[in-house]
Amino acid sequence: MREASLGGLKVRLAGGSDGRGGGDGPVVILLHGFGAPGDDLVPLADVIQVSRGTRWLFPEAPLSLNMGFGDSRAWWIIDFARIQADREAGRIRDLSVELPQGLVLARERILTFLKELPRQFPVDYKRTVIGGFSQGAMLTCDAVLHTDYPFAGLVQLSGNLLAQTVWNPLMPKRKGLQVFQSHGVQDDILPHIGAERLRDALHQAGLVVEWHSFRGGHEIPEPVLRRLSLFITKLLG
Repeated sequence: MREASLGGLKVRLAGGSDGRGGGDGPVVILLHGFGAPGDDLVPLADVIQVSRGTRWLFPEAPLSLNMGFGDSRAWWIIDFARIQADREAGRIRDLSVELPQGLVLARERILTFLKELPRQFPVDYKRTVIGGFSQGAMLTCDAVLHTDYPFAGLVQLSGNLLAQTVWNPLMPKRKGLQVFQSHGVQDDILPHIGAERLRDALHQAGLVVEWHSFRGGHEIPEPVLRRLSLFITKLLG
């Protein structure tokens, strides 16, 4: 594994011909979630079974949260007071009606990253799977809907439908895109129903969704990793 500055973001690279992102193999780009360190998802490069030579890119969110434990980072800031109020009132969060403050800036950063990446790193988006976990999942979904890069697939691990009035009109242009989506029925961070709303919206727009619901919380369990291995291998060889 090595670290590099690519497209304006700090990125950790693994896999490839040298274990450091070398070579010209297919690419998997995964974004971590809110409050996680930049290297949070790096171990997945050793756990997910894909073809030899596959290169892994793990961009680090630019915002430091200074939460007092480790290097906690975010793509945009979350309104914790509102989350706590919803929990105390027993309300299920419905992110589909929200356009979070900071999402547009986060999108711009990822779009810049995707635009600049090929100038610094040999990548063919037709042989690239992009996605993430939690906030990273939602950001990659947003970015994919705002671009026409020919990605091989989109991975949504514990994400939710967000900014429905923005996303839904954009989804049909991604008709046929292969999507892997998983979510825990006991997730108390991002509700399962929000993931179901995303699944249904993508499906209705013509995207091909491989859906995996599991008994668990805000996590990526081993059975999901096995199925994700098969999904990536199917798309990238």
